[in-house]
Amino acid sequence: MKRSGTLEAGVGAFVLAGLLGLIFLGLQVSGMSFGQTDRNFTLYANFSNIGGLQERSRVTMSGVTVGRVTDISLDPKWLDARVTMQIDSDVGKQLSQDSSAAILTSGLLGEQYIGLTTGGAPEMLKSGDTIRDTQSALVLEHLIQQFVSNMSK
Repeated sequence: MKRSGTLEAGVGAFVLAGLLGLIFLGLQVSGMSFGQTDRNFTLYANFSNIGGLQERSRVTMSGVTVGRVTDISLDPKWLDARVTMQIDSDVGKQLSQDSSAAILTSGLLGEQYIGLTTGGAPEMLKSGDTIRDTQSALVLEHLIQQFVSNMSK
């Protein structure tokens, strides 16, 4: 059976398209992109427990992704987790100083992300400000431990 050049080129193009599709899907799932985003509005928030929050986790507002977590470190002064977020600048400029940040979970055991809720203060946050009103992650192990200890009493 003779192989034609067009058949081999077609199979090669099909395999190449499949590989490019897998790379694209991998980038979409990981949250990385090639597109230029206008996320130059930096906010900080301190949490007593971040649970499974990771760098590149989503930052949402009303369920819409408006940014990403860029860094997580230990605050040497307060000894709690300091989370750095890059927010879309058009959204960040509309957050009031009494806005709150909470670590939420997608589903029962899903990924953790930060949910922002705007407040009603007339003063707005500036890039580099810290959100003071925070709610830490709900850790399932702590809830189970509390339930077991309450049941044993």
